[in-house]
Amino acid sequence: MKLFYHSDQERHAPPTFLLRGRAVDSPEGPVRAELLADGLARAGLALTSPTYADSPRLRTRLARIHTPRYLDFLETIHARWRELPDASDIVAPNVHPCGGGHHYPRHPVGLVGWHMHDMACPMTADSFPGILASAAGAEAAAEAVLAGDNTAYALCRPPGHHAGPERAGGFCFLNNAALAATVLREQFSRVAILDVDLHHGNGTQDIFYHRGDVWTGSLHADPADFYPFFWGGAHEEGLGDGLGANVNLPLPLGSDGSAFLEHLDRLILRLADYRPEAVVVALGLDAHKHDPLAGFTLETRDFTRVGRRLADIGLPTVLVQEGGYPTEHLSDNLAAFMGGFRGD
Repeated sequence: MKLFYHSDQERHAPPTFLLRGRAVDSPEGPVRAELLADGLARAGLALTSPTYADSPRLRTRLARIHTPRYLDFLETIHARWRELPDASDIVAPNVHPCGGGHHYPRHPVGLVGWHMHDMACPMTADSFPGILASAAGAEAAAEAVLAGDNTAYALCRPPGHHAGPERAGGFCFLNNAALAATVLREQFSRVAILDVDLHHGNGTQDIFYHRGDVWTGSLHADPADFYPFFWGGAHEEGLGDGLGANVNLPLPLGSDGSAFLEHLDRLILRLADYRPEAVVVALGLDAHKHDPLAGFTLETRDFTRVGRRLADIGLPTVLVQEGGYPTEHLSDNLAAFMGGFRGD
C-alpha cells in the first residue's frame, strides 16, 4: 500500500474557529497529521510525498468537481481580504445568503459569505497552498490505484467531504474524496464513495447528486441533531441520472460500535447493488467516544472491525482521510483501522 502526505499541508494552520459563539483553538491543524502519521507508523506503514503539490493536471481535475469562480476565490481571497480597511489576518465570514442568494457579489465580504457556509474554515495567507497539497495527496493515491496498486491511502488535512461545488464548510475546502473518484473515473466506469465519518459528507453528496456514474453512501450522526444539520437525511436519494445513487444512513447520537457496524453492513449491501468497479473510502475516525467532536461512542477496537468490513469489499480502493481530531486515542484508532483493513 502506498501512503501519501505532502509537507506543504502544514501551511494551512488556522489558529481558531468559532464554536457555539466562542473562538476556540482549532482541532484541525498540523498536529492532526503528526498523530495520524504516528498511527501509521505503529501499523508499520510509512508516508511518501506526492511528486508535486500543485500542477495543471490537478487544477483541471479539480475543475470537474468545483466551479471556476470557487477555485479562483480560494486562491485569491486572502489577498483581496487584506486590502480591506482594518481587515484581520484571517478570512472569515460575517454574512451569509440564507434562504438562497439571487446575486453573486463582487465585494470580498460578500464573496466570503457566499463561498463559506459556516465559521469553521478560516483562511490565513498560507492556507491555499496547504489546501492544494491535501488534494494532491488524494490525487496521488488514486493515481497509484490506476497504476495497479489495489489500495492506497491519502493523509488529507484539511479534510474535504463538506466541500461542495462552490462552498467550503466544516474545515473542508476542496473535496478530496470527490477528486479521488474523479481520477478513478478516468479508468473505471462506475465508482463508489463510501463515507464512514461521524458527519454526513454533504459536499460529496452535492457534487454527485445528479450523476449516476459515482455512487455516494454515507453513515453518520442524524443531521436533525448534529452537524451539518441541513443535509444527510435518509430521503435524499439523488435526482435525475443520480436517482438511487445516493444513500444516507443516519444513526442516533450516542450510537455504539455494534450499531455502527450493523449499519455499515447495510450500506455495503447497497453499494454492492450498484456494482462499482472501484471504491473511495472517506475515512473518518471521529466516531470514537473521546473525539473532541464526539457524537458516537465507538471504541478503538471497533475501527479494526470497520477496516476489515471495508477490505472485504474486495475492490480497488482509495482511502482518503477525513475527520478524527487530536486526542491520545487518534493514533491508535488509525493503527487499529489499518490493522483490520490489512488483515493483521
